[in-house]
Amino acid sequence: MAEGVAIVGLVASIATLVDLSAKVLSRQRDFASNFSDVPQSFRSLWTQLPLLTATLEHIQSQAQTRQLPDDVARALKAVVDSTSEQVSIVQTYLSQVLPCDDASKLERTLKALKSLAKEDKLQEALEKIHKSNDLLISHQTTRHVDTGDRILEELSKLSVTLVASSKSYGVCLGRAPQVAADAFIGRTSELQQLRDWLPPKSQPDGQRIISIAGMGGMGKTQLSLAHVRDCADHYSSVFWLNAKDEASLRQNMAALSVIVFPESANPVAASTDDEKVNVDKVQRWLSDSQNDRWLLIFDNYDDPRLPGMDGFTGYDIRTYFPHRAQGSILITTRSWRLPFAKQLLLKKLEGIEQSLAVLAVRSGRAVDGDASATKLALRLDGLPLALATAGAYLNQSADSFDDYLELYNNSWSDLSQHSRGPVDYEERTLYSTWNVSLQQVRSQDPVAAELLKLMAYLDNQDLWYGLFQQELNDAPAWWVEMTKSRVRFNQAISTLHGYSLLEIGEGGYSLHTCEHDWTLEYLNHEIDQEKCRIAVRCVAANVSWESEAEYW
Repeated sequence: MAEGVAIVGLVASIATLVDLSAKVLSRQRDFASNFSDVPQSFRSLWTQLPLLTATLEHIQSQAQTRQLPDDVARALKAVVDSTSEQVSIVQTYLSQVLPCDDASKLERTLKALKSLAKEDKLQEALEKIHKSNDLLISHQTTRHVDTGDRILEELSKLSVTLVASSKSYGVCLGRAPQVAADAFIGRTSELQQLRDWLPPKSQPDGQRIISIAGMGGMGKTQLSLAHVRDCADHYSSVFWLNAKDEASLRQNMAALSVIVFPESANPVAASTDDEKVNVDKVQRWLSDSQNDRWLLIFDNYDDPRLPGMDGFTGYDIRTYFPHRAQGSILITTRSWRLPFAKQLLLKKLEGIEQSLAVLAVRSGRAVDGDASATKLALRLDGLPLALATAGAYLNQSADSFDDYLELYNNSWSDLSQHSRGPVDYEERTLYSTWNVSLQQVRSQDPVAAELLKLMAYLDNQDLWYGLFQQELNDAPAWWVEMTKSRVRFNQAISTLHGYSLLEIGEGGYSLHTCEHDWTLEYLNHEIDQEKCRIAVRCVAANVSWESEAEYW
């Protein structure tokens, strides 16, 4: 395996400093062998540089045998580079202050006077060499688990930092969906909550982590970008990151190094090691105590892998947070279970007026007093993606609101698969956005996926535990597993709720109308006879006979 970039850089820096130190020692000793009046400022180098060289050679040996973690190697490289700068200053003074071998007594005296004139700058350089030497020796004699962080802490005392620009970068949205300001409708209270919770002024000290959680198609990304339009001037920099999977997030984080470290970062990482180096540099920059007014948007973190959530494809997003708890972090997710974030639950648009406004903007048509538009808006039940998709379709066709409603009711699958979603939803359709969640559910709990498909044959409202507690002859294995205890049933419900595919209310469960359409028209495009029979048995077992009191 090729050596890591951090190790290669450290070895090269050490070689440069060792060579430079040898030249300084040689020049000083040549002079001292002939003259006894060596300026006092240089005498400490006789002990400092040989000790420094021996320590460097030992560290170099460790680096070449891969005994140093990458973060420690980077921190040590910063120390070595800083020390090289100070030794170069000393070398420059040597050429200006120490006389050549054939200089007269007067010349030597004048040179010594020059030395005294420059004593302050020289002493500063020598003092930094001494402190760096102590730090390097300390590293060799103590092996703490937080060695890299300790070195960086000591570097800050020496005014040595990793080179990065301290500029404000403004709004950097990269490849985030582009949402026209007039296409974002409503969400006034949610925007106010973000204004109250997220900007630096809301909590001057510490880190602010907010998650916007809701089912696919609720407009979580659009809300996060609306907040940026609303409050961009509250932040020094705003960065959007695609968090749909770990590979995408890592690439996005590494790409930020090109913005933050324009002189040293490669636009395209040559290897995974390079990518990790760039991610680490960005995390350190975000951890700078003088750089705490930024906003990071982690978009579409829909498959968390956290304690109690062991998805096969997920990952822990906290790995990519800055090392220092500061700044503002906004996460959009379908998961309701991010314990480290303050949660903003995003639900359907309330009020028919907002749904009509979405249809009007997206379709470019007037909807005031249009009964057909009202019927369509009611049918789509406040789901932003469904409303935006309908508007986009009508914008590109001569069909009426009634025509679209008929297609939706009678040709759902055909309409969904052959009409493109809005650009700001990355052209996702209703079926594709929920398919992603279903795949994640299936990877965690196949029983929960089967339960969701069963719900297609029931009403989408007022479902309850007792409805599913029927003993069936020749029941499928998933049904036997799900009904063996209330705890097991609740586990399946919790998985569906965790990915925003099910709402839990007091005493019951429900699905959004459009999602229920998807379960029947897409998941059960061909009728599943077995699940249909189970649904009939469940309903029948809960219907009272006419002879019973209050049977209705």
